[in-house]
Amino acid sequence: MSTQYSVLGTRPIRHDGADKVTGRALYGADFQLAGLLHGFVVRSPHAHARIKSINTAKAEAYPGVKAVVTAADLPESGDRMVDLGEGATPLSYIRGNVLAKGKVLYQGHAVAAVAATSVHEAEEAAKLIEIEYEPLPCVLTAPDAMKEDAPILHENLITKELGEKKGGPSNVAEHFRFEAGNIQEGFAKADVIVEREFNTATVHQGYIEPHNATVLWNNDGRVQVWTSTQGAFVVRDTTACVLDLPVAKVKVTPMEIGGGFGGKIPVYLEPVAAVLSKKSGRPVKLLMSRKDVFEGSGPTPGSRIRVKMGATKDGKIVAAEATLAYEAGAYPGAMVGPGAMCIFACYDIPNLSIDGYDVVVNKPSTAAYRAPGATNAAFAAETVVDEIAEKLGIDPLDLRLKNAAVEGTRRADGPKYKRIGCVEVLEAMKNSEHYQSKLEGPNRGRGVAIGYWFNVGLPSSCTLSVNADGSVALVEGSTDIGGTRTSISMQAAEVLGIPVEQIQPTVADTDSIGYTAVTGGSRTTFATGMAAHDAAQDVVRQLKARAALLWETTADNVEATRGVFQSNGHSITFKELAEKLESTGGPVIGSAAVNPKGAGGSFAGVVVDVEVDPETGKTDILRFTSVQDVGKAIHPAYVEGQMQGGSVQGIGWGLNEEYYMSPTGTMMNSSLLDYRMPTALDLPMIDTIIVEVPNPGHPFGVRGVGEANIVPPPGALANAIYHATGVRMERLPMNPPAVMEALWQKSSSQPS
Repeated sequence: MSTQYSVLGTRPIRHDGADKVTGRALYGADFQLAGLLHGFVVRSPHAHARIKSINTAKAEAYPGVKAVVTAADLPESGDRMVDLGEGATPLSYIRGNVLAKGKVLYQGHAVAAVAATSVHEAEEAAKLIEIEYEPLPCVLTAPDAMKEDAPILHENLITKELGEKKGGPSNVAEHFRFEAGNIQEGFAKADVIVEREFNTATVHQGYIEPHNATVLWNNDGRVQVWTSTQGAFVVRDTTACVLDLPVAKVKVTPMEIGGGFGGKIPVYLEPVAAVLSKKSGRPVKLLMSRKDVFEGSGPTPGSRIRVKMGATKDGKIVAAEATLAYEAGAYPGAMVGPGAMCIFACYDIPNLSIDGYDVVVNKPSTAAYRAPGATNAAFAAETVVDEIAEKLGIDPLDLRLKNAAVEGTRRADGPKYKRIGCVEVLEAMKNSEHYQSKLEGPNRGRGVAIGYWFNVGLPSSCTLSVNADGSVALVEGSTDIGGTRTSISMQAAEVLGIPVEQIQPTVADTDSIGYTAVTGGSRTTFATGMAAHDAAQDVVRQLKARAALLWETTADNVEATRGVFQSNGHSITFKELAEKLESTGGPVIGSAAVNPKGAGGSFAGVVVDVEVDPETGKTDILRFTSVQDVGKAIHPAYVEGQMQGGSVQGIGWGLNEEYYMSPTGTMMNSSLLDYRMPTALDLPMIDTIIVEVPNPGHPFGVRGVGEANIVPPPGALANAIYHATGVRMERLPMNPPAVMEALWQKSSSQPS
């Protein structure tokens, strides 16, 4: 029997809703300070070139200019390694991506910056900076970068080959392998084997708000930052590291954020604005243009993936092998690790072998994008699974159900699942009205796919202060992108037994709350929600003690149920007790800091119907259903919104979006007019089915829901296009030219 909650599962209005819809909410670009200067960043016109010289004299002399910076103004990095939460990384790479030193590694790479009394003066002065480049050959895809004669991006980069550094300079930062069972014996048992190779293009997160930063390097030596970010503490730590300062010298205030999806975790502008502020003695604001966002911030990696799977004639998958080569962009850190963790994670397969390659190329250094790496991988794996089902004459969902991961299944990278909802998601897909309905008409097809995202815990902090009127001030450190102020407050309210409207949440600066990791990894409602739960428990313990004082008993004799405290016939409500805090000992403040290990992971599935125009290759989506195991839907409306938003981004990734690159490394579509994200005109209504299989690692059963939903759409669309046209799509995006090319190849291969 499911637990009955009074707050969880309801749909209150979000606390920041009024400010957001009336335009009162302050985003990074809205922030103003007295004496504010405006900056402009000079970016490389070359994808790969040596910087022979930089002369800033003319820019410094331009009217209105107060400061000019280059990489020479940053501290020396040497061979120092730093860990900012993503593992040990050379500091030179982090500083090099902020301002290029020695070489530029992608078109759009920041080289210098100017601060002036107006943005127009700054831009005009920037044109006067004289930079002499020596262009070098560029390499734009992982397979090309892995060739023996490929131009080398980093002379000091040595491949970490299965755990050990080997060989000379290379573009392959790392080659790793996950193995389970015996892959050769597994394929020997297979009655049907399918092997295919897939390519996916570089894709941008598509957040509406550009990157921004306002920084004041104050007279007391402290650096104060106001920025739109997914992690104020990441900005603090990275900025301090780049500037060689103690973290105590940097304070970051997160502004509202207009989308991120993983792309607003890295730091680009803050250290640059800080040095401009130090040199000018005034606060400096930097704001990226849309072109800068595309060319100078981190997209998701393009990839080449080979998948080979074998199954017995009764539909049991006995072996699966994959090779994933992901583009890291200019610096190591491709999302190939998560991709390899997730590629076969939906299935219980006894024999597995997965090789991953992290490959640097002359594109912007990649950033996370909603389940980073998993969407590429699922596109490949789910296409092959669909083909196996067709060859065996088995319903594609029945094949998946027969092989679905369950509690106790071990992933290829090691972890063994606890309670998971993969089977329940597949059953919900199969039993849905959508899947049970008939799809009729020519050039129409139905496709299915499933996907997985493992989620993370990571540190979070929360404090709760009880006010005399019975309201509660909640302070936490997680940037609110999708309504997490409310989902976190709801968990505190459930423990306290009060309406969520009595809680006033604040996302605080880095001086005002304990360390809190990024809003990403589907962790915020899970981990920061757990901190709010524990802080509320702390408040309840203190209030029991206050009630005990009133009734001259012990706290152990006081019960608290749904906001009412009772003992030996006495009863008092939360609000009434709050009114007596001053007379019973003073303020009550609950706090908690957590680093939870019980992240449960989330499975998602898609059923989609399409119609393909055989004359143009255009794919129209007729119907789309998203299914996801969310553990416990804290706020069902926000859960549905996450499922729909991730689905729409997966549709864009599958059908239209890509960095269209020239051979010399120029992005040819660096505007929202030419970078083709779907609009409402391209989309059907997105139906949602919420599945709730509680996560045993969270007191309310929460699973992070923000990411798994983007994983299956491209694979489902590829399968639907196949069933509409008879051609298997092996690259993303599956735009009209790609579909037409596949149709022509099919036509030319058939006997006349």
